[in-house]
Amino acid sequence: MTAVKKERPGRVAMPEQPANIRRHNFDEVALGYTAAEAIAEASRCIQCRVPRCVEGCPVNVNIPKFIKLIADGDSEGAAEKLFETNMLPAICGRVCPQETQCEELCILGKKSEPIAIGRLERYAADTLRSVGGRSCKIGDGTEIVDGVPEAGCLTAPTGKSVAVIGSGPAGLTAAADLAKAGHKVTLFESLHLPGGVLTYGIPSFRLPKNIVQAEIDDVLALGVELKTDYVIGRIKTLDEIAEEYDAVFLGTGAGLPNFMGIEGENLNGVYSANEFLTRVNLMKAYEPDSNTMVRKGKHVVVVGGGNVAMDAARSALRLGAEKVTIVYRRSDAELPARREEIEHAKHEGIDFCLLANPTRIIGDYGDGTPQGRKFDVKAVECIRMELGEPDESGRRSPKEVKGSEFMIEADVVIIAIGTSPNPLIYINSPDVEKTKRGTVVVDDDLRTTKENIFAGGDVVTGAATVISAMGAGKKAAAEIDKYLMEK
Repeated sequence: MTAVKKERPGRVAMPEQPANIRRHNFDEVALGYTAAEAIAEASRCIQCRVPRCVEGCPVNVNIPKFIKLIADGDSEGAAEKLFETNMLPAICGRVCPQETQCEELCILGKKSEPIAIGRLERYAADTLRSVGGRSCKIGDGTEIVDGVPEAGCLTAPTGKSVAVIGSGPAGLTAAADLAKAGHKVTLFESLHLPGGVLTYGIPSFRLPKNIVQAEIDDVLALGVELKTDYVIGRIKTLDEIAEEYDAVFLGTGAGLPNFMGIEGENLNGVYSANEFLTRVNLMKAYEPDSNTMVRKGKHVVVVGGGNVAMDAARSALRLGAEKVTIVYRRSDAELPARREEIEHAKHEGIDFCLLANPTRIIGDYGDGTPQGRKFDVKAVECIRMELGEPDESGRRSPKEVKGSEFMIEADVVIIAIGTSPNPLIYINSPDVEKTKRGTVVVDDDLRTTKENIFAGGDVVTGAATVISAMGAGKKAAAEIDKYLMEK
């Protein structure tokens, strides 16, 4: 008699707001697991002897252990396990591309669906928050209760000081690990609220701002000092900061928007995705009584295919646009955004104009008199593209199809084709070497060409993911701690 192999149950879906409802609000789309759903999903984990999923995690979360704790009904213990290596688990559980990292290496994915690691991470962090806050052991084993450290709970002070410039995911991670190591950490932020791209870039329907603030508060509770509205390069130079502190971590990200250099980019109604999303997220332009100026177009064109393009398009839709079109020069298969975000955008009614690229933005110039000139966006001229041979990144290079120009009506155009580091940070700091792209040159230890300045995240790699920036912050913190202790 042949034994019948029993199939493991499939992945547990996460409840979501219906597309026809969520397209009209900024509330979170994904609603999170219930306890029963989380336990069912966690119980699918086979607890591999050699958990390859951990290899795919830039911050080295003990994935099998926290999942086992959820399966056993101990979600609070699971959260504590997460906090041992990751101070931002509720954020990571929402925005990290687990499908190309830890989940991609899950052994269950070979024959079935991988464990929903990100969704379980979110569940554990949210559950602990809902019952009153954290209670995790740090340093010498003394507990932090409700996010507030008790006296003496951290490693003994080293007497060393570290300036962390930029309070995005890289800076927050570095600051937390350095504080745990006993160093006095000061976190500098140029804007009036901390969080970097977590606050100004990612919309609330993907990442609620109360979640961001709660996890920032956890970092500050470690004794990290925060200075907002502090622009390095204006108030003090990077060199001056480096003289005041024993070490500096530069985690300023890549906040300078790139443009295409085509005709019409200076017209009214043309935004960089950075400006548009900052007005929507940080300055709350979506609120009915908001005084923040942002053009709420009827016909919006978003240029680009990454997560930022999806965020901008879906935000424009929620602001009241009748039609939103994403223009991307490659095909659907090459879209760099997370597949989940692409599908969410499609379900919400976003149009995708693929294998096309803008050639110019056309304006409405009124009747030609100074009083009658509007200089407003009227349309976008595009040209059809076809895919040729792969480029340096391995993706097939798009080529123009001659004579295939066409028009898309638009009163708002949002350019989302990438960002670069802001050069303001380097004013009067000639010893910090940069590349032609404006990114910082570092060695294998993330040390720059100036001895006590380290750097990591988007300021080194160019625009990348939240979790990769966190991984860089974690590595930099370890290298800075080693540098300070050896010194």
